[in-house]
Amino acid sequence: MIYTVSRTKFYGISKFYATSILQANEKIYEVIKPGSVLKSIDWNQLASNNPLEDSLAIAKLCDNRSYLLGVFDGHGGPACSRVLAKRLLSYIAASLPSQHVSSLLLEQMTPTTEFRPEIESLYAHEFNQYHASVSHLRDTLSNDESQCSMDSTERALLTAFEAMDQQLSEEALAFLLGPEMSDILQRVPRWDWKPWWADAFPSRDKVLQLSTLSTAMSGAVGTVAHISSNNLVIANTGDCQAVLGYLSEDGTWGARKLGKEHTSENPSEVERLYSEHPRSERDTVLRMDRLLGQLMPLRAFGDFRFKWPRHVLEKWVIPILGESALPQNYKTPPYLSARPEIIKHTLSPRDKFVVIASDGLWDLLSPTQVVRLVGEHMSGRVALGPLTLPPGNVTLEEINKMLQQRREGLSKRPLDTNAATHLIRHALASTETGLDPDRLSELLSLPDDVVRLFRDDITIVVAYFDTDYLLKSLPQSNQE
Repeated sequence: MIYTVSRTKFYGISKFYATSILQANEKIYEVIKPGSVLKSIDWNQLASNNPLEDSLAIAKLCDNRSYLLGVFDGHGGPACSRVLAKRLLSYIAASLPSQHVSSLLLEQMTPTTEFRPEIESLYAHEFNQYHASVSHLRDTLSNDESQCSMDSTERALLTAFEAMDQQLSEEALAFLLGPEMSDILQRVPRWDWKPWWADAFPSRDKVLQLSTLSTAMSGAVGTVAHISSNNLVIANTGDCQAVLGYLSEDGTWGARKLGKEHTSENPSEVERLYSEHPRSERDTVLRMDRLLGQLMPLRAFGDFRFKWPRHVLEKWVIPILGESALPQNYKTPPYLSARPEIIKHTLSPRDKFVVIASDGLWDLLSPTQVVRLVGEHMSGRVALGPLTLPPGNVTLEEINKMLQQRREGLSKRPLDTNAATHLIRHALASTETGLDPDRLSELLSLPDDVVRLFRDDITIVVAYFDTDYLLKSLPQSNQE
């Protein structure tokens, strides 16, 4: 919810400076190589927290024309979301059956956080171990009755999400507990690979302890899209969202949510949570619409104070972080899971784009509003550049059609070339009578200790599909 800002207290910045803030983190990636289902990708971020707790990761698989797009919304600090942005897409790529053991699985299109050399070395070693044994993990999941209906891409996303979360846990525990880890944890490892600490436990270096523990105690939700040919597969853990924008037969824009948020507003998610704990905990497992009265998302990476055994928290975490590290009514952990919901969609020529964003956007705009804004931006963006005719012979009828489209585009000409920036501008400045530049200036002028009351961090990725490619991928009977 956005509250009204008192103009007597806050003084807005200039329109030019407001636009420079909005556009500071924007990027557009044009897909040049032919034969790809994607035409371009727009993305942008606007911070509310300082530092920004959202992260994003976009990459192309090196062996084909598939793409991975991820948005991660951190809480309790940026540590967990930054680690996911750095590591998770590589785990997904390694989990896909077409991948061979290689040091380079992805062509990263977004920068990632650089960690201490010791941590970078740890992450590289753990990934190599995972990659070498991932075929066995796929076989294990394929024998799981609940996964029999999944194809290889869906299974890869599920495998990578859960394995990544488990590694975050084991890395923190290894530095925290040292040689006592095996006895104290009292559980059988889920994944069958030899962990890096199996032969020699690390020393309890305080810096490394705090680094891995901060990642484990913070948390993040995330949505990742795998796009290949005419297949779109979404994996979602938490309350980020992916929304498909498509053109209906009557020419109007339609929005299709690809998955549901894992919050107390999702009845099936609440029922799942209740079913995993004794009836005696019905009044405590979900209080004030939050997990154990504290956490808004009901699925998340990290947040191991909702997952680890109670005695681990009491003996090892509380001495470092204090009594608040142990939630009230903590009786039958784990209460939280990183297991994603998987949604698969076969793209058609009517599907024009997908928007993946953190809840900072969805708190301000509905999926229908977002799709309409991006759809209008598509036609309006054409008018930002000069009119160019396609190569070869062009008929008068074709030229007339292009001029009509340009005339329509001029009426919707946006202020921003980037669709993600366009969405952020409208999320902050839209009123019943249109965009209010003064409102935008005021909201971008708020000091750090106030801005979080008005909005959250916003991260948006907009991926546009190539309609010609999708037309060619249709069966011949459907093209006639």
